[in-house]
Amino acid sequence: MTMTSWKQLAEAKRQSILDAIPPEWRIKEPIPPAGELRDVTGAYIQQYLTPREIEITETDAVRIAEKTTSGQWTALEVTEAFCHRAALAHQLVSCLHEIFFDAAIEDAKRLDVYFAEHKKPMGPLHGLPISLKDQFHVKGVETTMGYVGWIGTFQGKTDDPRRAAFDSELVRELRDLGAVLYCKTSVPATLMCGETVNNIISYTTNPKNRLLSCGGSSGGEGALIALKGSPAGFGTDIGGSVRIPACFNGLYGIRPSSGRIPYEGAANSMDGQNTILSVIGPLAASVNSLRLLFKAVLSQQPWYYDPLVAEVPWRDELEQETRALIAQSTAGNSKLAFGIVYHDGIVHPHPPIARALKIVEQTLKRLGHKVIPWEAPAAATGYDLASRIYNLDGGTDVGYHFGLSGEPAPSQIVVTKGVEKTASEIAAINVAKREYQKLYMDYWNSTAEVTGTGRPVDGVISPCAPHAAVLPGKYDHVGYSALVNLLDYTSVVFPVTNADKSVDVLPSALEYLSDIDRKVQSDYDADAYDGAPAGLQLMGRRLQEEKMLVLAEYIGEEVRK
Repeated sequence: MTMTSWKQLAEAKRQSILDAIPPEWRIKEPIPPAGELRDVTGAYIQQYLTPREIEITETDAVRIAEKTTSGQWTALEVTEAFCHRAALAHQLVSCLHEIFFDAAIEDAKRLDVYFAEHKKPMGPLHGLPISLKDQFHVKGVETTMGYVGWIGTFQGKTDDPRRAAFDSELVRELRDLGAVLYCKTSVPATLMCGETVNNIISYTTNPKNRLLSCGGSSGGEGALIALKGSPAGFGTDIGGSVRIPACFNGLYGIRPSSGRIPYEGAANSMDGQNTILSVIGPLAASVNSLRLLFKAVLSQQPWYYDPLVAEVPWRDELEQETRALIAQSTAGNSKLAFGIVYHDGIVHPHPPIARALKIVEQTLKRLGHKVIPWEAPAAATGYDLASRIYNLDGGTDVGYHFGLSGEPAPSQIVVTKGVEKTASEIAAINVAKREYQKLYMDYWNSTAEVTGTGRPVDGVISPCAPHAAVLPGKYDHVGYSALVNLLDYTSVVFPVTNADKSVDVLPSALEYLSDIDRKVQSDYDADAYDGAPAGLQLMGRRLQEEKMLVLAEYIGEEVRK
């Protein structure tokens, strides 16, 4: 395919997304450039909505579900409101790959008919709009995953139908739960990128500060939810791809351990690479919303439909046990302890993230909890292993998919061209990974000696990225997030503060940790970052999703007091 033809194909696809927006929902006047208008959330997007649409779309997902499952709100009016706001969001920050509003509205009508006939909801998500990262197949809808070469095909295979002939397993379960699916969100081509950039929609910017990135690879999800064009949605995470967009957009998001949420039937890059598994997790504006979606999916017993899902239902007892520890702590007898990562030995966090760490540390100490510096096995070793795993095939898979159209690869992707590893080399990497996991486990266990609770730390507070969002093309270190994937630990991100140019200034004398650190610090621009959300991640051990959600909710509420 010639350069001209791939550009034409990308342009046609880009225009088709805009054409799917009803004329009455299109913004007529020019949108000011980012240099003049950074923040398009809040009042800016509200000007295009009715008071009723604002009321619906600015309601938490849990509260929406309460109203739609009780018949107080119809699925139709809720769906139409979110379709309208999602259409506006796309025009502001380019966050959608696929729009199927008409099909969603028909689904909503059927849900309303069902409720009228049966006097009960179809399921716990009855009438709740849910957005999806463009990895999930929705029957009758195209999946491009940001590749021009996938346009007009099925996952780049020209002998297959253009549009998916089936729903991914998670999509099927969401439909059975009563959710309304209406759009698929933008991703970076390859998915292996902390920004959202591809040759179809170009670049998805951060709604709070359009000079910056929305994150990646579930960046469209983060941007859409930040603009309240979705109450909650699902992304995937192999190196931080749920957590980074959640942090960059002031949201909550969870990277569960592998085997809890079904991945069956979803598209992916480097499919079959199992050393670090990509996992699915929800993003939303509240922990309650994450919990609602997580519990609902597990209620469908996905272990009967996805061979990689473990039979681990939602554990109310773990949730209640954690709440009891919090209750005892607030009574003046702390039963909780946390580790804190000030830096990973490779890159210092930028001033807004360093300040967020201090805010959380001071909050936990004020509440009487034990906080210890986290001195786990060298993060550089773990990050090196993760990088090698991401490049096991020497870039063969992503190179093939870019080659379908002849389009250039974005410079930001972390997969590099090289030599494919042999089976013996992969086995050696798997052994090194297991040994590192064991070292980390042993260190975590050893903290029982210093917590004062008789147990190891309950969680670890860490940056998710060195920066509050990031300037385009400046994401140079994914070690903070990728380490969690290597360990297969649970991680929940939560908002803490916003960058403030008046206080977030670089230290006058900073001892650089590495050449990468020197570059990352030199890229910091206090004025450019001003106003960007600054969040952190709370890391727990494997399969501790119920516990980490409770703790993240607790910490998130306390830091905002």
